[in-house]
Amino acid sequence: MGADFAMVPMTADHAEQVLAIYQAGIDEGDATFETTAPAWESFAATRLPKHRFVALDEAGRVLGWVAAAKVSDRCAYAGVVEHSVYVAPGARGRGVATALLRALADSTERAGIWTIQSGIFPENEASLAVHARAGFRVIGTRQRIGRHHGVWRDVLLVERRSPRVG
Repeated sequence: MGADFAMVPMTADHAEQVLAIYQAGIDEGDATFETTAPAWESFAATRLPKHRFVALDEAGRVLGWVAAAKVSDRCAYAGVVEHSVYVAPGARGRGVATALLRALADSTERAGIWTIQSGIFPENEASLAVHARAGFRVIGTRQRIGRHHGVWRDVLLVERRSPRVG
């Protein structure tokens, strides 16, 4: 955790700020295929409550968030989650994403989850760098997997395998 922020579980009290940070990432164009942040109810329904966190500054403002979702209902994938991590533009470069990814790794390992995965646009070099520092590795490229604002985009698949689980 950083000296100037605290890590806490994400709750509905954080909804407005979490979704605003999500929308800021969407608007930048290299974070997701999404074009609009969902309503809180939809967001919360698809993220695992025990594996979502926010970083708060001294005033209680959300600096960033991380959340994981199930990859599949099949029992073979019980130990695999997909995550998203977003940091407010003004809070970048302060170690927020690193601390969020550490909190997620800790919570998933305590739950017996052995793999955290995600898809990252190759152009999102900052996200790739922070994920690499957090122990993620690129395992492949999904070429031209989807159109984003009329342009075909590749996605790099990244994963972190737990050194303690599995």
